[in-house]
Amino acid sequence: MTGYAVTSRDTDAGSMTVEIKSVNSRFLDLQFRMNDDFRAFEPSFREAIITRITRGKVECRFSFARKEQQQNNKAMNPLVLSQLAQFQQEIQQQFPNSGPLSTHEILRWPGVIEENTVSDDDLSSHALDCMKATLDAFIVSREREGSALQAVLINKITEMEAIVEKISPIVPQLIAQFQQKSVNRLQEALGLTNNNNVPTISREEVMDRIRQEVALYGIRIDIAEELTRLSGHLTETRHILNKGGQVGKRLDFMMQELNREANTLGSKAALKELADAAMELKLLIEQMREQVQNLE
Repeated sequence: MTGYAVTSRDTDAGSMTVEIKSVNSRFLDLQFRMNDDFRAFEPSFREAIITRITRGKVECRFSFARKEQQQNNKAMNPLVLSQLAQFQQEIQQQFPNSGPLSTHEILRWPGVIEENTVSDDDLSSHALDCMKATLDAFIVSREREGSALQAVLINKITEMEAIVEKISPIVPQLIAQFQQKSVNRLQEALGLTNNNNVPTISREEVMDRIRQEVALYGIRIDIAEELTRLSGHLTETRHILNKGGQVGKRLDFMMQELNREANTLGSKAALKELADAAMELKLLIEQMREQVQNLE
C-alpha cells in the first residue's frame, strides 16, 4: 500500500529528518537512504519498520544537519593548556634557542578548545525516536488510504452479488426454452408423423428421448454450484474486509477462488446473457485483484 510521512526533529547536535514512503508490492522490500556516517542506525531502523509494516516497497531516508558551534559553546581546556605549557618549558630548557608557541599554534593544538557535543548514543536515541514518530504518521496515512480502498472493494463485491442474483433464475428459464425447442425439433426429426400421418414411433418414445436430451442439456449448463460458490466467496471476502487487520494475502487467495468460479461459469455459458455476466464478473475480479495488492 502506498503511504508517505516525514518528521523533523531538532537536537543539541543538529536537525534530523526521517522520511518514509512506500509503493505497492506483494512483499516487504526495504531500502535505506542515509549517509555512511549513520549506517550504524540502519539495524534499529529496520527492526522498527518490520514490526509494523509487512507489505510494500518501502524507502526510508535519514538526513542530519549539524549545528555550527556557537562561540559560547566553546571553552579552553585548562588541563591541555597546562600540559602544553609544561611541554614548552621542558623543550626550551633542552633547546634554548627554540621560540615559544604562537597564539595561533596554541589554539590549533588538538584538545585545547572543547566543544559541547552530543554523544553517539544520544544521537542514536534521538534518531530512533524520530523514526518511530514518522512510522506513527506513516501508519495513519496508510490507514486513511485503506479505509477508502475498503469502500471501493465492497462496492465491487456488491456489483458482483447483483450479477449473481440476476443470472440465477436464467438457467431454469433456459432449460424450459430448450425443452420446448426439443419437442418441436425431435417431433420432426424422429418422424412422429409421416406423409400419411401414420406415427413411425410412439409419442412415449419421443417424450422419453426429449426428457433425456433435456436432462443432458441441464447437466451441461447447470451453474447452480458455481453460483453458490461465488456467493459464498463474495460473502467471505466482504467479511474479511469488514474484519480488518492484515488482510492482503487472504484477499489474494479469495481473488483466485473467485476467478476460478467465473472461468467455469464462462465455460458453461449457453446463452449470451450468461457469457456477458461471466465476462463482467472477471472484469470486476481483476479490478479487485489489482487493488488488493495495495492492502497489507
